[in-house]
Amino acid sequence: MPRLSAWMVRASFIYLIVGFTLGSMLLWNKGLPISPGLWSLLPAHIEVLLIGWLIQLAMGVAFWILPRFERSPRRGNTQLAWAAYGLINAGIWLVVLGSLQNIFLGLSLIGRLMEISSAAVFAMHAWPRIRPSRV
Repeated sequence: MPRLSAWMVRASFIYLIVGFTLGSMLLWNKGLPISPGLWSLLPAHIEVLLIGWLIQLAMGVAFWILPRFERSPRRGNTQLAWAAYGLINAGIWLVVLGSLQNIFLGLSLIGRLMEISSAAVFAMHAWPRIRPSRV
């Protein structure tokens, strides 16, 4: 497995653990109320699981599994894929911090733009690798 795929998959599993922890705290609070303010973690829980775990896992596996070129560099411009990795993680943290601080229009907007940029940059990397199979 390439180094970038390993980093993305490991990061996605860390987000999975964080998301499950947040979700279990929310469920506990629903059954045995601890604090009504705990519900403010719901947007962070959703963000961490949907973007941090699911999307990042898909990107890591896609980087690994997409067809490679016959000549070097075999996986194309990996700098774009590394940039996508940095953008998605920075975006996730900005959205989570923005949701916890209730600064939705500031940090969350910047974080969402970084996540969208991450998807675009990763698509720029992966696009040349998607080609019809040879017969």
